[in-house]
Amino acid sequence: MVCEDPRAAPFLATVLTMFPEAFPGPLGVSLIGTSWREQGLWRLETVDIRAFSKDKRGFLDDTPAGGGAGQVLKADVIASALDSLERGGRPLLCMSARGRPLTQARVRDWAAGPGVIVLCGRFEGVDQRVLDARGFEEVAIGDAVLAGGEAAAMVAIEACVRLVPGVLGAAASLQDESFEDGLLEHPQYTRPRTFEGLDIPEVLLSGDHGRIARWRQAMREETTRERRPDLWAAHLAHQQAKGG
Repeated sequence: MVCEDPRAAPFLATVLTMFPEAFPGPLGVSLIGTSWREQGLWRLETVDIRAFSKDKRGFLDDTPAGGGAGQVLKADVIASALDSLERGGRPLLCMSARGRPLTQARVRDWAAGPGVIVLCGRFEGVDQRVLDARGFEEVAIGDAVLAGGEAAAMVAIEACVRLVPGVLGAAASLQDESFEDGLLEHPQYTRPRTFEGLDIPEVLLSGDHGRIARWRQAMREETTRERRPDLWAAHLAHQQAKGG
């Protein structure tokens, strides 16, 4: 199954999965979907790894070497599926709970390139040999275990695609987002002015852009300090290094 706009696009996301029917999912809606289906700013294709099974019964997995529960996706099947593609300099990502965390810095690097190839794991995981032999990067979207990599793949792809020029329209909308400078985003408000007894902060209605900017920066720092002490510590270290 291939999900793509026939026009050329600067970013191609290819997904190796047992369940191509799961796509495009949320990648097909709103501005992300419009930029794919109507504008051709990026493309999405899925590869059904079942088609590459060498077993006449179509098995993709086998029992873990050394024993244990569950099944493991076979190295030869994954290798055959991957080798059927034109890689084109794209990084190989394997969505895995044991991978390095997905970060905005990594996403920016991928989004600046020609695209990504994403492997969706299942069962107990993927034979380590194919990950090593083909140079996959294992990527985790959080400290939680999912039944498979499809949802995680959508997260990684959406994070990349939204940075492709033109997908979200105004580039300015990306400037003050969470993680762009190591801090979380400030709170957002809109009409009505009062909701269930709660008012929009007065400073946001003042028309004083300097005050508003200072308030937003203060809120970003407070939110980061409270919710992500790890990011806050890194931010302080970075500020100290700049000052030194």
